[in-house]
Amino acid sequence: NPVMEAFGNAKTVRNDNSSRFGKFIRVWFNNVGKMAGGDIETYLLEKSRVTYQSPNERSYHIFYFMITHKVDLHSFLSDNIYDYPSVSMGKVKVESIDDEEEMQIMDEAFDILGFTYEEKFDVYRVSGVCMILSKLEFQGMGEVASPKTLDAGNIVNEVLNCAPSGEEIYDRFINPKFKVGAEWVNKTQNVNSVTVAVGSIIKNIFGRLFRYLVDMCNNTLIDPTMKKVNFIGVLDIAGFEIFEFNTFEQLCINFVNEKLQQFFNHHMFVLEQEEYMREGIEWVSVDFGMDLAACIELFEKPMGILPILEEETIYPKASDQTFEEKLKAR
Repeated sequence: NPVMEAFGNAKTVRNDNSSRFGKFIRVWFNNVGKMAGGDIETYLLEKSRVTYQSPNERSYHIFYFMITHKVDLHSFLSDNIYDYPSVSMGKVKVESIDDEEEMQIMDEAFDILGFTYEEKFDVYRVSGVCMILSKLEFQGMGEVASPKTLDAGNIVNEVLNCAPSGEEIYDRFINPKFKVGAEWVNKTQNVNSVTVAVGSIIKNIFGRLFRYLVDMCNNTLIDPTMKKVNFIGVLDIAGFEIFEFNTFEQLCINFVNEKLQQFFNHHMFVLEQEEYMREGIEWVSVDFGMDLAACIELFEKPMGILPILEEETIYPKASDQTFEEKLKAR
């Protein structure tokens, strides 16, 4: 599916077209065994890749496809990928991928999937906004931030028409509203907090856009007139990779993959070998080695890495440093 690949695949150190999300694909059948359609469930999309890339990696293909202007429904973008800081931290060109050709293929795939012109344009528009938001610049000393320039905010507002002015977009990041009891109060943010907030919004927008695309694709795969009784499922796990610097999503991907591997080993080998022994079959037990059960326990046990992280998210003044201190104290 060119659409899912464009929005869910990216270049990593080891793979030029690595799937950065997991998916469970079901093919449904009715009560007489006739195919009734299919659907996709996704999980663990690596959203941090939208705002950060290692030197030899790049973000999701869609951003580099759009910058070619091969299908020019996004004239609000320049033709220079380096104008957009969040998607130009690593490699911006992959030798094995022709971005212009792939943009054309993806655009045609939208038509095949039944997207209207307006729906397709909105997808490109929201994708472009993720790039433009990274151009928002702030300055300031101490606890008070201010816009460095209004240019990017004006472009975002021109594309989305979501605020009275571009300056208002900056103000929403600098002076966000919080609900305290029954009252809404404004809190002034410093430059660091504003920068984190912009990155969070970009990742959230892209995550929601990806979920929307999955839902739209599912609508084309299912036949609502047929009853769905049984299915054949295929689990396509996300890429297990270990880098010098691993993002939180990559750690979660590796954790989930190892849990699945343990499940597979237990049911396909351990229990099977026990069955052989009970039946008196001559069998030399296989030692699987590299059993990472201890690593799994480190993550999910009470007061392990994930429980401590969840606890830290509750405290307003929690930081990377306080999280690190709690981990080391255990």
